[in-house]
Amino acid sequence: MDTKVTILSDIACELGEGPSYDPATDTLWWFDIVGRKLLAKRLAEGPTIVHALPVMASAIAFTEDGSQVLATERGVERRDPVSGKVELVTPIEADDPSTRSNDARVHPSGAFWIGTMGKQAQKRAGAIYHYAKGKATRLFAEVDIPNSICFSPAGDVAYWADTGRNLLYRVACDPATGLPTGEPALLLDHRGQSGGIDGSVCDADGVIWNARWGAGRIDAYAPDGTHLRSIPVPARQTSCPAFVGPNADRLAVTSALQDMSPDERAADPDGGKTFLIDLAVHGRHEPRLEV
Repeated sequence: MDTKVTILSDIACELGEGPSYDPATDTLWWFDIVGRKLLAKRLAEGPTIVHALPVMASAIAFTEDGSQVLATERGVERRDPVSGKVELVTPIEADDPSTRSNDARVHPSGAFWIGTMGKQAQKRAGAIYHYAKGKATRLFAEVDIPNSICFSPAGDVAYWADTGRNLLYRVACDPATGLPTGEPALLLDHRGQSGGIDGSVCDADGVIWNARWGAGRIDAYAPDGTHLRSIPVPARQTSCPAFVGPNADRLAVTSALQDMSPDERAADPDGGKTFLIDLAVHGRHEPRLEV
């Protein structure tokens, strides 16, 4: 039986990315990175609210005190959810105007893994950082386009992809700190296949749910890399999923229009929109960031 996919927000983003659900407010937050926008929508009802940002930002984390932390082109920034004011906390590549943040996610320990990349997707210009309590540590360098940052339920394994090379890796981690304890090992090699490995989330069973950029779908993989299923999404450039709802039992997914020609955009009328996938999943809410 086909899985029902509906439009959650009909605002078309040039580069929709970084969805994250806050159960405290029943709100999905996501970004239009190149449009410098932060979008928010309550799942139960109401319109999509669009907040302008002074910088390119790509990911959001929530703290126990109710504040928001953003991964941006300058580094780690705190956002006041009432005033919208954004303030730099810890620089990450802030002195390099050619790079920006990309995929990021909070580890169960409360640490923040943040990927960076070239604004023109320059090869080997990106990196992945571990951020905790004001300190940013570079973990992996010379990445084309960092994506798929997510973690096993126990926090003992991290996953990340280089979309530019179309490779997905896994690496052992310390569950208490979120720091790697070994070297990355190749999990999936999609070189030569259609679409690119983009954003991912890992559910409570360890299943990796991945958005396939350029292929208009979500793929599910077992922890050993076995392909379990695919779900078509009516936008070609699907970018990142998130578990949503009070029980984290549904999937939302962002998409993008970036680098598409006028003819390609016309052929992809729902491109850039954000979708809700009516599929019962055993998801997890994002951990709170330790600051």
